[in-house]
Amino acid sequence: MTSAMSGTQAAGRPVRLPRSARRKQLLAAAQQVFVAQGYHAAAMDDIAERAGVSKPVLYQHFPGKLELYLALLDTHCDAMVSRVRSAMEATTDNKDRVRGAIQAYFDFIDHESEAFRLVFESDLRNDPAVRERVDRVETGCIAAITDTIMADTGVSRARAELLASGLVGAAEIAARFWLAGGRQVDKAEAESLLTTLSWRGIASFPLHGEHA
Repeated sequence: MTSAMSGTQAAGRPVRLPRSARRKQLLAAAQQVFVAQGYHAAAMDDIAERAGVSKPVLYQHFPGKLELYLALLDTHCDAMVSRVRSAMEATTDNKDRVRGAIQAYFDFIDHESEAFRLVFESDLRNDPAVRERVDRVETGCIAAITDTIMADTGVSRARAELLASGLVGAAEIAARFWLAGGRQVDKAEAESLLTTLSWRGIASFPLHGEHA
């Protein structure tokens, strides 16, 4: 029995969960199905079966498959942006900030849930609502890093955004490449290598009060 079905039955009788708990259970089941099958191949029957509930119960909480998918995207997209912003706010050491941003991507992509596939490898990216959420991850992470670069170096927003987009792009692509390649490099070392590469470029921009 999968973890998504815990709390569904007791002694052969259905368990009536609070609405919030039931919603959480349904989202967990949906995530497992979407990650394994992709959006288009997944069916509400599959999700209901994985959750151990009837389809009417599933439809009481989500009117359709797209709404389930968007709810999952909202959760993971917002969490990813929050991780990067937290990395910027956790320290005043800029190399540690770079390291923290890179670790945020590696942690998300390396998580056992494989939720990153919904965000970065969605087979529904042409849907406007999905596209908006996927774009929000990129723009949100770039904005968090941009604000830090501007505050510390005084470069213009346009230049800071370009630098931030480079760091975000490198972190995402490198982490996905690392995972797809079978984690041939230890995770900590992979993060350190990318931190060194990124920091050598960003560190060349002088802080406020320093001369280039």
